[in-house]
Amino acid sequence: MARDEQLKVRWTLLVEKLTLQFAEGDTLDLDAIIYLIGVQELGQIHKTFKKDEKVNLMHIAICRLLEPYGYYEFDYFDDDSWPHYKFKEELPTLKAGEQTVLMKEAIVNYFLEKEYIQ
Repeated sequence: MARDEQLKVRWTLLVEKLTLQFAEGDTLDLDAIIYLIGVQELGQIHKTFKKDEKVNLMHIAICRLLEPYGYYEFDYFDDDSWPHYKFKEELPTLKAGEQTVLMKEAIVNYFLEKEYIQ
């Protein structure tokens, strides 16, 4: 199976599985999945977050997702147990569609690593 085809199949499977587990009938979009990853990485699953914390959770997720690509590196946990990352390398200039593909690939790889999907 071609790489793009495999990514599409895995992405569809992942969205369906996450939607069944976390959404009440509405299909989760890319931003919602990034948010879920941020909550997972923070480890405070049952907490209600304020708007600015939600933005920070998405930032944590993006850093974590792009870490294996060499763009970020985990630095430390602060006193509130929030992870912090160091910026390592500029992302290449990507078109919107290319950014989406990169994020989907990174998300699929994250959930493969976590053995949530195969």
